[in-house]
Amino acid sequence: MTLKKETRDFARSLLAYEAVAGQGSGLGEPAVVRVCEKLHEPMCALAGISGYRSLLARALNLARKEAPGLGAARVTASGHFQGFVDAAAEDDPRHASQGDVLFVARLLELLLSLLGAAVTIQLVQDVFPRLTVTTEAGEVTPYEDILEEVGHLHSVSDRLQALADENPSVEGALMSVSGNLRNTATALELLAILRSKAAEPEEEDPKPRRDPYLM
Repeated sequence: MTLKKETRDFARSLLAYEAVAGQGSGLGEPAVVRVCEKLHEPMCALAGISGYRSLLARALNLARKEAPGLGAARVTASGHFQGFVDAAAEDDPRHASQGDVLFVARLLELLLSLLGAAVTIQLVQDVFPRLTVTTEAGEVTPYEDILEEVGHLHSVSDRLQALADENPSVEGALMSVSGNLRNTATALELLAILRSKAAEPEEEDPKPRRDPYLM
């Protein structure tokens, strides 16, 4: 499947953001590794370690078809990305190689497919709070659409439950992911409602009116 230009740009933005952040922190890992590490905790909470590991492994397999240089990279059993050597970063830490852009773009593509645009963007912005994410329509304001994505999560959870019934050998894993998705949907729904209300402008206090029946 051909990657959309917007997804590639999204990946480049993430990598550039983390490259700059890494310069100040003194961390030696490539930006692509740090991106995966920062997504590790929220994604494992959402889909479990096995779920996030599967996403990383799938993204790596897809990216390798276009970037054979990723051959040394691997995903560990605990869902960590290792073995990546970014030759481009050795010359210029701010420059992202084709391989790391493709890998992060494929990972984002899978997240967008699974979670939907609004939830994925909100997740990324929570992990990378100073990153400004834009789309064709301009800067993203996810709260307006997040409730729709909550419904999408519930639908995915329902489908996983149905698949669990049809596949007894992996029933436990599927039910676990389904439950995590449903819990996340509930939390996102509450978050969207609370933040939407917090973002609403406060109404001005009405001018006090004198009750004609009071002396």
